[in-house]
Amino acid sequence: MSAAAASTRISPLPAERFYRAALFFLVLTSAATLVSTGKLDLLTSILAPAAILYKGFRLWRGHPAELAQRTATWLVVAYLGVFPLDVFLFSRVYVANSSNPALYAALLAAVHFLLFVMLVRFYSATSDRDALFLAMLSFAGILASAVLTVDTQFLALFFIFLLFGVATFVGLEVRRGAAGAVSPPVSAHSDQERRLTRALSLAALSVALGGMLLGSMLFFLFPRFTAGYLGRASFQPSLMAGFNDDVELGQIGEIKKNSAVVMRVRTGKPVAYPLLRWRGIALSTFDGKRWSTNERHPDVLPPNSDGWIFVTKPTIVKERSAVLVEYTVLLQPIASDALFAPLNVISVRGNFSGDGGNYDATSRRTYLLRDATGSLFNPYHNFATIRYEGFSLLPAISPAKLRVAGSDYSAEVRDTYLQLPQLDPRISQLARQVTARSATPYDQAVAIENYLRSSFSYSLTLTGKPGDDPLPHFLFVTRAGHCEYFASAMAVMLRTLGVPTREVNGFLPGEYNDLGGDYIVRASDAHSWVEVYFPGTGWITFDPTPPAPAPASGLFSRLGYFMDWFELTWNEWVINYDFAHQANLAQNMHRNSRNWTESARAWFRSAQEKSMEKIISWQAGHVRLRYLLPVALVLFLVVLRFDLVSALLQQLRFSWQLRSAESARTNPQLASRLYAELLRMLERRGFARQESQTAFEFAAEVNSPALAPAVSEFTQIYAHARFGGAPCDTLRLRALLEQVHAGLQSR
Repeated sequence: MSAAAASTRISPLPAERFYRAALFFLVLTSAATLVSTGKLDLLTSILAPAAILYKGFRLWRGHPAELAQRTATWLVVAYLGVFPLDVFLFSRVYVANSSNPALYAALLAAVHFLLFVMLVRFYSATSDRDALFLAMLSFAGILASAVLTVDTQFLALFFIFLLFGVATFVGLEVRRGAAGAVSPPVSAHSDQERRLTRALSLAALSVALGGMLLGSMLFFLFPRFTAGYLGRASFQPSLMAGFNDDVELGQIGEIKKNSAVVMRVRTGKPVAYPLLRWRGIALSTFDGKRWSTNERHPDVLPPNSDGWIFVTKPTIVKERSAVLVEYTVLLQPIASDALFAPLNVISVRGNFSGDGGNYDATSRRTYLLRDATGSLFNPYHNFATIRYEGFSLLPAISPAKLRVAGSDYSAEVRDTYLQLPQLDPRISQLARQVTARSATPYDQAVAIENYLRSSFSYSLTLTGKPGDDPLPHFLFVTRAGHCEYFASAMAVMLRTLGVPTREVNGFLPGEYNDLGGDYIVRASDAHSWVEVYFPGTGWITFDPTPPAPAPASGLFSRLGYFMDWFELTWNEWVINYDFAHQANLAQNMHRNSRNWTESARAWFRSAQEKSMEKIISWQAGHVRLRYLLPVALVLFLVVLRFDLVSALLQQLRFSWQLRSAESARTNPQLASRLYAELLRMLERRGFARQESQTAFEFAAEVNSPALAPAVSEFTQIYAHARFGGAPCDTLRLRALLEQVHAGLQSR
């Protein structure tokens, strides 16, 4: 073996490979946490981890630092000249669609600078001081990640970072303690080094787990009152169009190509309503290509003293079959002011400003806007994750009642919801043809709904160019499209027949997760449908879009439900954890502990009564044995008094050790046990060892010809095994013990 190869395999200090591996994974975890936030640009997300992995490979092979200290310093100084360009040009372009581009550009540029300094220091680190500085930079990366995200993957990565952080400082302290000490070099692949690595790994894991447990306890004892502005905001909201007061045909279809989760709606159980929708915005005016609303002066809805905002009174529906829905919505950042809730919202409460806090405090400072269509808007914008709860009353659909509703519409309803642009005459002809056998507006709505569902196909990939008049292109050329075309076709066709309608944009219910009791709503669940007005009842939902096939269920979908439940729980009890949650948790713990205590007392009381009844019944049937229980009790007390159970267990354990394998019988501790047994036997016959006597002095005092040879040899074997490190000959000791026993019996 060459000298160079030998130098790479000999560690100058103990646990060198452990220390290097811990430092590498510490830096890698910090960078991975930053990348996992999804807020970094693609180039940084690829280059930074790749550079760290390459350096880790070279560290493992034992290569020296690639950069000199002076070179590293000049590189950092040179980057200071690039930093302003990053703030005002590169990062500013990337975060142009965010709610505060200037702030986020500065933050992203700072993260770029942090990663650059970390990489430069990683490639130039040669001393313990460099390692300490790298650990500080890595922790700064974790802090930056906490600013950029509040997702669940941050928790897992933070725990991993904590583990490697402890391991790094443990390895650093071992190296510091060994520096300058006089000791032979330790081979990196020796058993001694492996045992040390395993011990340090176990110590780091134990400390990290303890820190996690203690930190979790302190977190729930000392709640936060806000999650922070930056942590709850988003660089790029999930949805960019489709939920404002001017929507062009085709925008919802673009959103449906995205599978990102946009909100979670907790209802506790599935809502038994066939046309459940998360209603966003209703549009009343159609110009042939886009829907819009002419609302210019919406109503301002202030909260009451407890934060609840009452939208409408629950007097719109009187039937018993009306469905009252209670829900809690966790809405992700979207570029829309619309709030999403089931039809006919009664009341709602939430932190609409997105600044955290609890309902009793923050929600009193918020308010909502409501337009003439009943749509709700957040004046603080949905640029942050917001959480709100509410009640809605879904109307009962009674075909008999809707058929007799008539067509006595008010002037306001006619002017607003019968508006039509210049249309292709074939549309009105088609509407009359489809509803030729329909006598009432309700029958006409049902006929058009069924016609569109059965005669047209759903597709997100449209063929041909719709031009300036996309609706006739859909009805008479392609006969395929997505939900906007179906909803627009039904709304316009009914308007040509004099039936008031409006198009509504929102979301389908999504996937119900029975683990968390919530609906998982994705961007692909974005949907358009129609609301038709019936005098005396109000607006009723119709959906002419053909139903989509049910999603496949299996192991992976179940795992997805579990992860979503964890995400919902994380947001509920970590991100939104505040004083109200702490009070609720304390009340639940107090109530549950009281219930458990009462249940335990009742169980013990019942068990006691049943036992007494069985004893009395047994005594009545066994008169002669009625004194058995007192006698057994006395014997039990005697056993406890003289510790007979412990002595019996020790004797059984001793006998089992004597009958075990050869390797176990050579244990020096067995020699002590057998010697104690020898002393006990001799003491019964008058040979008591004094506390001041050694084993050999006591053996010399045993002068009986029948005992002395066996006691002397026993003492020799015992002393060599107990104090000389010799193997314990258990078989010989047992034979000598039997000789002593036989000699004592013969006296």
